[in-house]
Amino acid sequence: MTEAQDKRPLSGVNVVDFGQYIAGPAVAMILSDLGAKVIHIDPPGGPLWDSPVNAVLNRNKLTVRLDLKTAEGRADAHALIERADVVIENFRPGVLNRLGICFAELRAARPDLITLSLPGFASNDALRREWRAFEPIIASASGVFTDMGQNRVLMGINPSFSPLPLASSYGTMLGVASVVLALQSRERTGRGDGIEVPLSSAVLEGLSYNSIKIDDYPQRYKTLREKEVERRRANGLPMDLSYEALQEYLDPFYRTYECADGRKFYAVCPSHNAHAKRCLMAMGLYEEMVEAGLPTVADCYRPVGEWEGDASLGVYPLPAHWAARISARMKAVFLTRTSAEWERIFGEGGFPGAAHRSTQEWLHDEHANAAGLVLESHDGEFGMMKQPGPVAWLEDSAEAMLSPEPRRTVPVAEAIAALDATAQPMRAVKPHDGVGGWLDGVRVLDLTNVIAGPHSTSFLGRFGAEVIKLDPVSPNYDPWNTVVFGMSSARGKQSILVDLGKDEGRQVFQTLARSVDVIVMNAPDRQLAPLGLDEASLRALNPGVVFCQLDCFGGPRRGPRTDYLGYDDLIQACTGIMVRFGGGMATPEEHAHVGTIDVMCGFAAALGVAAALYRKARTGEGGRARTSLAALGNLVQIPFCYDYAGRAPFDEPSGREASGFGPLSKFFRAADGWIYVHTDASEFERLDDVEGLRGIAASPAPADFLARAIASDGAESWQTRLQAANIAAAVPDNLDNLRRSASRPADGQPGIDLGSYAFSVYESHPSGHRVTQLDPVAVRPTHATIRALAPAEKFGASTRAVMRSLGYSEGLIDALIDRGAIGVSWSNEYLPS
Repeated sequence: MTEAQDKRPLSGVNVVDFGQYIAGPAVAMILSDLGAKVIHIDPPGGPLWDSPVNAVLNRNKLTVRLDLKTAEGRADAHALIERADVVIENFRPGVLNRLGICFAELRAARPDLITLSLPGFASNDALRREWRAFEPIIASASGVFTDMGQNRVLMGINPSFSPLPLASSYGTMLGVASVVLALQSRERTGRGDGIEVPLSSAVLEGLSYNSIKIDDYPQRYKTLREKEVERRRANGLPMDLSYEALQEYLDPFYRTYECADGRKFYAVCPSHNAHAKRCLMAMGLYEEMVEAGLPTVADCYRPVGEWEGDASLGVYPLPAHWAARISARMKAVFLTRTSAEWERIFGEGGFPGAAHRSTQEWLHDEHANAAGLVLESHDGEFGMMKQPGPVAWLEDSAEAMLSPEPRRTVPVAEAIAALDATAQPMRAVKPHDGVGGWLDGVRVLDLTNVIAGPHSTSFLGRFGAEVIKLDPVSPNYDPWNTVVFGMSSARGKQSILVDLGKDEGRQVFQTLARSVDVIVMNAPDRQLAPLGLDEASLRALNPGVVFCQLDCFGGPRRGPRTDYLGYDDLIQACTGIMVRFGGGMATPEEHAHVGTIDVMCGFAAALGVAAALYRKARTGEGGRARTSLAALGNLVQIPFCYDYAGRAPFDEPSGREASGFGPLSKFFRAADGWIYVHTDASEFERLDDVEGLRGIAASPAPADFLARAIASDGAESWQTRLQAANIAAAVPDNLDNLRRSASRPADGQPGIDLGSYAFSVYESHPSGHRVTQLDPVAVRPTHATIRALAPAEKFGASTRAVMRSLGYSEGLIDALIDRGAIGVSWSNEYLPS
C-alpha cells in the first residue's frame, strides 16, 4: 500500500536501527508495526545473537550489512541516517561514537533528528557504565533475582533465576513510547531530541510496585505469605516450604486449582466488591459460606477495629481460617468440571479466571489467533511462523499490522531508495521561550483502575500532561487495590470522585470529558456502553478527543474471550509464563514481581496515546488507541514466543531448579555468596588471562573449572576481575539495598543525574507514612523536561478544585456532594488502618 493509503500512525516515518539482541530491534519492530519504514543494520557477519527470534524482531525491515570499522561502511551509515527521522542503538555508552556515529553531532547538524540509546546501565553510572550488560547481568545488578517474591523466598530459592527478559522488555516499551512522544512533540516545535533509556533503570521502573517502602505498613494488608516470612525470620527458622505446602498460604480467590481434565486453573477474584461473590455463587458455595458465618463488612475503608467481622468477600487478603475453609470447598468443586468449562463460566459470568497453558499452546490458542494477538508471517529462513501480534494499535489501521513483511537483506542502494521514497525535508525549529515537556498543554482524563491503566497516565504526567483521575463515589475495589497500588500509579494526578449512575454525576463527567484532549479507559467494550463510556457516546461529547482503551484479552480483532475480564496474573497463566516459571504444567507458579505485565501494558497504552496524538497533529485525525495485557504477555516472552515447523523443543530454562541459561551463563557460588557469570567458549582465551582462571581454555570441562575457581574467592573480587577483562559478571543485589544506597530526601527533581537508580524519601507523604519511592529516571531526554511527580494525593482530594475549574460554584459543589453525585473522600484515613 502507498503512504497515502496507509492509515497506520507512523506511516512516513523513517528509522535506522543499529540495535542487536532484544531492546533496540524490538523498539524498531514496534515502530515498523505502526507503519514506519525501518532499515536494520547488522555487522558483516550477521546479527550478534544467532536466534530464530530475529525473524520476529526484524519483520517489516530491510537489512543491510555494514562494517562500521571501514570508511565505506561509515559513509553508507551516514547516508542512511541523513534520510532518517529516528536512529536507534543499544550498545554500551560511547561504543557507536568510537565507530564514527556520534548522536550529539548528528543532532547538532539536524535538530529535528530523534535518537534513542538503550545502554545496559546509564551513561552517568560511574560504577557500571562500562560493564558488559547482558540481560542476566542487568537483572542481577538491579535486584531482579534476589528476594524474588514471597513464593520463592518461602521455598528458600534465593537468588532465583527467571528467563524472562524483563530489562529488555521494559526498556523496549519505555524506549518506543518515548520515541513516539518525541515525534508528536516535534510536530509542534520542529525539534527532535536525544533520548537515553538505560535498561537497568527501565527494569526498576517495572518493579516500582515491588520497591516502594511504606513505613508502619498496616498489618491488614499483609498476606499469609508475608506474615509467614516475617515469622520465620523473627524466629530464625529456615525458608523450606515445599511447592505443595506453599499453596495453602495463598488466598482462595488468588490461586491455582486442579480441574476435572487434570489441567490447572488460575482464579483471580480478590479485592473487587462483586467478583468473589459471583465466583462462589457460580460454584454453588455462596449460601454455604454465609450459613457458616462468613461476615459482610459494610465499609472496608473503615479501620479494621470498626468492622462487623474479621473478613468480607472482596477484601484481600482473607484471614487464615476463612482462607482454608473456602479453599477446601473450591478445590472440591473445581474437580467437577474441565478447565475449559470453568474458563467459560468465569468469563461469561463476569469474574476473572483462566486455564494454565504453555507458551506453545498459547501460540496455537483459538482466541490468541482469532484476536490477532498471535499472527502468522512467512520468513525466508523458517517458513510460516507463529509470531506475537502488535503490542499497541489504532483501531482503524489495526488490520494492516497483522500481515507483516518478512525481513529481507538488501544492498545499501536499495535501502537508501526505500528511505528516499518517504524522506521528509528537515523541519525548522520553532522559536520557544524554554524547553518544556513533550506533553505540555495536553489534558488527560483517567477512567482506569488497578495498575496498567493508572500507570499509563501517571507515566504521561512526567512529560507535562495534566492528568485528572476520575473514580466512583463508592469504590469498587478494596484499599489494598486502590490506595496501596495508587501510591505508585496515582502520582502527579488530581483525583475527583463522581457517581456516573446519577444524572448529576453523569453531567459532571460530560463537562469534564469535553475539556480534555485524551481519555484513557481500561475495560472491555461490554462494560463501557451502560456507563456511557463507549466510543460513540464520548465522541459525541468531544469529537476531537483521543481515546485509549486497555483490557485483558483484547486484540486487533475480536476473539472468543475478548470481553472476558482479567488481570496481569491471568495473562501469566494463559500465555505460558506461570508454567515456565513453575517448571511445568503440574506446578505452575506466578512470576514473582507485582505488575510484571501490568506496568509494560501501561507503557504500551502511553505509546498508543502518543501514536494517536502524532497522527492527529499530522492529519487532524486522532483515533482510538488499543492495547491489552495479553499483547504484552507476548513481548515479555519474546525470546521463545514463536513457532514454526521444525522448531527446536520449547525447552528453554524454566522452573525452580533453573540457575541460568546454560553451564557458562548461570549463578556460581563464590566463597561468600553468589555471582552471575555470562560467558561462552568464544571467550575462553580471555578468561585464561584472568587471575585465578589460567588453564580454563585447555580444560576438558571449563564449566566445572569455572565453578571450582569462583568458589575459591569472594563474589565482589570476581566481579571486579571479570568485568575488567570484559567478561559479563554481576553480584546479585536486592531492592532493599538499592533503595538504601540510592535514596535521598525528596527534592522535587526527577533524579536522572544520579546514575542508573534513584529513589526519593517523602517524610511528609500525604498518607501520613514515611514513603520511599523510585524516581522517574528511565527516560532521559536531552532537551525535553522530565517532571518529578508529586506524591499520590488522597482519593477525592481534588474534587472541589476540579469542579471549580469546570465553572461550578461552591454552593452547587456542596449540593452535589450532599446528593452523592460527587464525593471528596472514601475514608477518614488516607491508608485505612
